[in-house]
Amino acid sequence: MAGHSIGAIAAARTAGILTLPDAAALVTTRARLMHTLPPGGAMTAINAGQAEITPKLARYQGRVTIAALNTPTSTVISGDTHAVTQLTKHFRDNGYKVRPLTVSHAFHSPHMNPILEEFQQAISDLTYASPTIDYISDLTGQPVSSGIDAAYWTRHLRNPVRFADATTTLHEKGITTFIEIGPDGVLSGLIRETLDGQEDLVAVPVLRRDRPEP
Repeated sequence: MAGHSIGAIAAARTAGILTLPDAAALVTTRARLMHTLPPGGAMTAINAGQAEITPKLARYQGRVTIAALNTPTSTVISGDTHAVTQLTKHFRDNGYKVRPLTVSHAFHSPHMNPILEEFQQAISDLTYASPTIDYISDLTGQPVSSGIDAAYWTRHLRNPVRFADATTTLHEKGITTFIEIGPDGVLSGLIRETLDGQEDLVAVPVLRRDRPEP
């Protein structure tokens, strides 16, 4: 099992790390505290790798950060609107494909800092078990068998999503068939892009936004 950002909580529930009530409490606490943050901030997906983007962040230290490493050549930045807009323009002007995201807040960025302490305290009483199904963390990109506690989910809220690393780890463990349980096929596309050229690869979503759910 693996997930992407908030989807990692659903994956953790399925893997046996969280009971259903505790998973629901974790999700609702996360959402409630996020809605106490001031509105604003921006996120953009850029068709560039981490090595290309990181040097450009230096002049915006504390204002923009990498929010997600989705594939080796697809990265999401997040932070102050003006800074994100400037970086987006820079990459667009230099021939990169960019896609500003429609978001309520700048997730996985310093904009989350004001709620981290309260979030960790609020979820400290939940029960966290070892996984009964192999669980690949999108925080580290590696298998996790213990230590998925309140501190882990607090880092998960703030730090970049390492989905490309998680995908690669799954494939290295022999996984060639990926079933996306979610509202659309975005992650299936990211998986195919990350593992491009691998034989016998299947990545399919169970739902698509333009098709009836049944």
